[in-house]
Amino acid sequence: MPGSSVPGVLVAGDAVSPERGPAVAPEDLTGSSGPADGAVGPEHAGPGAGAAAFAPLPRRQPPRRVPRVFAIRAPIPRPSRLALTALSVLVPLALWQVLSVAIDGRPDYLPSPAQAWAAGLDLARDGLLLGDTLASIRRVLLGFGLAVAVSVPLGIAMGAFQAGRATFEPVIGLLRYLPASAFIPLLALWLGIDEMSKVALLFLGTVFFNTLMTADAVRRTPDALVDVSYTLGARRGEVLRKVVIPHSLPGILDAIRVNAAAAWNFVVVAELFAAEEGLGYRIVRSQRFNQIDRIFAVLVVIALIGLTIDIALRLLRDRVGRWTS
Repeated sequence: MPGSSVPGVLVAGDAVSPERGPAVAPEDLTGSSGPADGAVGPEHAGPGAGAAAFAPLPRRQPPRRVPRVFAIRAPIPRPSRLALTALSVLVPLALWQVLSVAIDGRPDYLPSPAQAWAAGLDLARDGLLLGDTLASIRRVLLGFGLAVAVSVPLGIAMGAFQAGRATFEPVIGLLRYLPASAFIPLLALWLGIDEMSKVALLFLGTVFFNTLMTADAVRRTPDALVDVSYTLGARRGEVLRKVVIPHSLPGILDAIRVNAAAAWNFVVVAELFAAEEGLGYRIVRSQRFNQIDRIFAVLVVIALIGLTIDIALRLLRDRVGRWTS
């Protein structure tokens, strides 16, 4: 219609004035233009033209069936588990036997398992093995028991309260990197060469690691459990006693189980210095008289004691944390 009142739109019959400029095509208003001469527009392209810019996805082979033993986190039959457990013990023993035969069975270099067994029987008949074992167990119970009594409450405080974490974690994170064996000269000067220095070495070697591992176990308590407890009217002490600690107890026992092995390492180190009995003392004395078979016998005894402690703590963890399975 001539004289259109819509600004910026030119209809048929309108005159082109110098002020308004030439007519604008609809394609120019939208900012798009038609295909160039000889080009094929999108409406004329083939069905696969839009996907041509993307590389085809690689074809993956279907997953192969693997034995259940090699499946990730899949339960295995009980016979398979027992067989693997037996192999984990028999293979190292067989390798030990092969190595001892390869060097002509020299008991002063690498005794065979039978020779180490015979040396252990000799120590047991003489009454030395029992006395040394009881002395080492007593030191572990005192030193590591004191470390657990200190580290567990401290770890709970660090894991449950941000104030406890900010107060204790920096200094404990620093002290845990100090080697406990470096304190042996200082402990001998401060506490003497009797039992107190050995117990203190066990305490220093395990308390810091057990504290941090306990704090990590406490921090794994889901916030949702804490929030629901407060919503249901529980108070702070009740949340700590009935929610946080029970949920963290399996993890705390795992931390104790791991650090119990470290305690046995440190008790041998402690008994290397000015001791009159103990498994570490027996190792040093056997080395002095070139009794390598006795050294291996004592090492086997330490391994059996550690395995017994590990199994006992695993059973206790499974009993108190049955809800985790």
